[in-house]
Amino acid sequence: MRISNIPFRLATLVLCVASAACSSLQPLPYAGVASSSKLRVNQRDETGRMPYTYRSDVDWARYEAFIMDPVAIYTGADNQFEKISEADKDRLAQYMRAEFSEKLRGRFRRSAIPGAGTVRIKLTLTGAKANTNVLNTVMHFDLLGGPYNAVQAARGKEGMLSGSVSFAVEIYDSSTNALLGAYVAKQYPNAWNLPAGMGSMAAAEVGVQKGAEQLVEYLR
Repeated sequence: MRISNIPFRLATLVLCVASAACSSLQPLPYAGVASSSKLRVNQRDETGRMPYTYRSDVDWARYEAFIMDPVAIYTGADNQFEKISEADKDRLAQYMRAEFSEKLRGRFRRSAIPGAGTVRIKLTLTGAKANTNVLNTVMHFDLLGGPYNAVQAARGKEGMLSGSVSFAVEIYDSSTNALLGAYVAKQYPNAWNLPAGMGSMAAAEVGVQKGAEQLVEYLR
């Protein structure tokens, strides 16, 4: 890097950090989600990845199968989609259903029929943010952006200009339709995950993968 470029890069870094801070929205207990009234602040969450949750007095070991509803795309006024096209929302919702189903098969048997011992899982895609063009990858290597992403990675926080995905999860007893558990989440790649910065929706897709793993852990 030439010395003459340092002032410009410093100014760019300040603008990028300010922009990232302003656009890094935290998930809400979305008013249009059926379980919203039951959600409470998750006191055990220090990462911001699952800020609201609800859990009934349930023994997950009683359940051995799952039904996966089609993923709903949230249209409430409190949605958190940032410049995401309708086509990308649809693709992300389809990817979400496939990825969550695949991860759940390691814990449950998939079913299409409600019954005892079967949970019904409803996913609602409530928000997403795309990567910011090639600047995202460049900032991983930049002498100024690098330290910022290193700190974010250590804290488990979002990388500069990185995308993310937000969603709500609701888990019902398929035979009684009783709500067993629910939460809202925001997921994104590690700040040093370079491949996740290569495509506009790559980070959101990595967030979906992390979200699927998160659900499996929640059901233990």
